[in-house]
Amino acid sequence: MNHTALQYVLAATLVLPLLGAVGALLPPPPGLRGRDPGQAVLRHGVTVTGAVLVLTVVLAAGFDHDHPAKMQATTDLSWIPALRIHLHIGIDGISLPLLVLTALLTFLCALYSYFKPPEGPSPKAYVALLLLLESGTLATFAVLDLMLFFLAFEMVLIPMYFLIARWGGGDRERSALRFIVYTLLGSVIMLLGLLLIGVKAGTFDMVALATDNGSSLSHSTQLIAVLAIGIGLAVKAPMWPLHSWLPDAHTAAPTTGSVLLAGVLLKMGSYGMVRILLPMTPGGMHTFAPYLAAFAVVGIVYGSLACLWLARPGNGGDLKRLIAYSSVGHMGFVLLGIATLTRTGVNGALFANIAHGLITGLLFFLVGAVKDRYGSTDLDQLAGRTGAALYGRAPRLGGLLAFAAVASLGLPGLAGFWGEMLAMFGSFHPGAGLSRGAYLTFTGIAAFGTLLTAAYLLVVVRRVCMGDRETAHAPGALADVRGYEFAAWTPLATLTVVTGLWPATLLGLTEPAVRTLLGGH
Repeated sequence: MNHTALQYVLAATLVLPLLGAVGALLPPPPGLRGRDPGQAVLRHGVTVTGAVLVLTVVLAAGFDHDHPAKMQATTDLSWIPALRIHLHIGIDGISLPLLVLTALLTFLCALYSYFKPPEGPSPKAYVALLLLLESGTLATFAVLDLMLFFLAFEMVLIPMYFLIARWGGGDRERSALRFIVYTLLGSVIMLLGLLLIGVKAGTFDMVALATDNGSSLSHSTQLIAVLAIGIGLAVKAPMWPLHSWLPDAHTAAPTTGSVLLAGVLLKMGSYGMVRILLPMTPGGMHTFAPYLAAFAVVGIVYGSLACLWLARPGNGGDLKRLIAYSSVGHMGFVLLGIATLTRTGVNGALFANIAHGLITGLLFFLVGAVKDRYGSTDLDQLAGRTGAALYGRAPRLGGLLAFAAVASLGLPGLAGFWGEMLAMFGSFHPGAGLSRGAYLTFTGIAAFGTLLTAAYLLVVVRRVCMGDRETAHAPGALADVRGYEFAAWTPLATLTVVTGLWPATLLGLTEPAVRTLLGGH
């Protein structure tokens, strides 16, 4: 596909969800007024997100896979000349997989919502917010101007806030408020860092800044920029100890909100580190990399220990909360890979990003199905006398939950394995000038974290799929995997296997682009 055609496809990918959001709020056509307008607008959401997914597949098919480090489908138009801000968009081997992942997960959420409408206010508002969220997320991964990046980064906060506050459960309003306060405060600090880079370098163009590789920025400027931007990105990542908004948000969010929050929104922080901090402020990143690695491995162990505590009988652990804490641990591997400043580690981080989106998205879908059947995600209830025992009562659902758990713990042959392994390989041989002894310690701690991850996930599988030994006598079959659930979950399970068996499908895209971002090192 030629460059002009790809330009139009990428522009349509970003604009279509916005137009769809406006369309969702308009009155239904006359022929639908006598039918079910709620189902009509949910069908509209499936149609628009499906069209966006098709566009991203066309982008992937037309992408020049022989030159993944080159920015493709680029459009560069002057927007605010006085501030040197451009409407500059494009994709390379780093952003393309994230665009496809975003489009896929949003489509699956829309499909799931059509067959199981969310309980809450008007479906119109729900679909409009879902599409607005998709547009902002896609734009975050495609824009090539620092100010546009900030606007797209912020654009997703409001729809996610309302999805949690209006369609969530439990303490949803407090959880949504905590989410918005944490992320907005981090974003304000990030904006100062982005402005600092743009003013000092004389441009906000991300391609020019990456090519410049920090040569126009003094070391002190780079240090301040990394600290400011890094805090904002670390909140979204989520990095320990800036993660505390995440468990509450996941516990309160509806199923589709949790899928998108874990599968897509958490990736925006780590993507920003790779796209902005690594190439534009290499000196500042070199100074802060050991601290980032230290926070990352603490997060790995902390997240795993929190999950182990929640999984123990009698602690009243919530399954959604447990998976949220597991995200803190898994994203710790992503941050560790970035902190190695090596091609191996950064490629591992990008791979782990995609793997986490697939696996954790599937896990939240499955937990939502368990809640639909039992009315609870409390582990003690699910494992007790009236509990799940899924292997006996809903064997396909139990088998899928066990599959997602072993994928999450990093079983070789599945997607979760490669990213974490490459991140630890990168940590074993860190970038030039970094302390080998310190990073060897980080590698050992991360490896210990993988053992803890296996421990808590196996405990969860035993308790939910088998039930506690002394109480697992709950009789009777339950509704097993339904048709629409099978349709929503199969792509995630399939891609988890495909990327696990053929990691080159992703690494072939990211490796040349990472080499370019790291200055060819």
